[in-house]
Amino acid sequence: MKKTLSLSLLLLMSAMVILAGCSSSSANKDSDTFKVGLEAGYAPFNWTQNGDGDGGVKIDGSAEYAGGYDVEIAKKIADGLGKKLVIVKTEWDGLVPSLTSGQIDAIVAGMSPTAERKEAIDFTDNYYKSNLIMVVKKGGAYEGATSVQDFSGAKITAQLNTFHYSVIDQIQGVSKQPAMDNFPAMRVALQAGTIDGYVSELPEGISAAAANENYAYIEFADGFTTSDDDTAVAVGLKKGSGLTEKINEILAGISEEERAQIMEDAIKNQPAAE
Repeated sequence: MKKTLSLSLLLLMSAMVILAGCSSSSANKDSDTFKVGLEAGYAPFNWTQNGDGDGGVKIDGSAEYAGGYDVEIAKKIADGLGKKLVIVKTEWDGLVPSLTSGQIDAIVAGMSPTAERKEAIDFTDNYYKSNLIMVVKKGGAYEGATSVQDFSGAKITAQLNTFHYSVIDQIQGVSKQPAMDNFPAMRVALQAGTIDGYVSELPEGISAAAANENYAYIEFADGFTTSDDDTAVAVGLKKGSGLTEKINEILAGISEEERAQIMEDAIKNQPAAE
């Protein structure tokens, strides 16, 4: 009985050692990579392209590549960490779950560090700051708007699960449309006349107008009421991540002039819109 028990215990301990070894090996294998999640569909912050032109990075498990402002920032972070950048294309709604489950190491996806998101994940210092605008059809009824209240009665939407969608309620009498999954879908809806406009940030508005002559963007003298965190962009990390301080150091080394140039290049290099 004692001999049988000892043998069973020995086998159990051996199995634990083997499993621990496998786990350690797996961790060592991944320790030289920096896995970044982004949706690759929010130009000029991030997009999907066919090749590695203009600094595109291959998307993990895909023949496609990702490019854009976020990708360039992610490159600098990975270099600063001494790791290989791996881009994991992830739907917007899946970014935070992918981070908390350990499938990715960071979110670099034009994400704002809102109070609600801070309850689930940590954020670095900001790496971009922008303002809210409205993207409309060029030559349409709303191109001359100067205030958000000029969109009373208009069919307006924004991306699902973003603060962009919540600010639509600040427009009196607006016809708030169902939120949409991504920006390419909103551009198609605008082109088709299904919506009159969508809420976005200035870089995306510039991107839309530069990529397609049928779009225009409106900066408001009397705009939406937002907090600083709502219009900032930061890197999302797991709660208590040991990477936060190091990434903040890396971001601090990127001057405002360089950030502006990276965004200017991203707008210029973006793929053509639908």
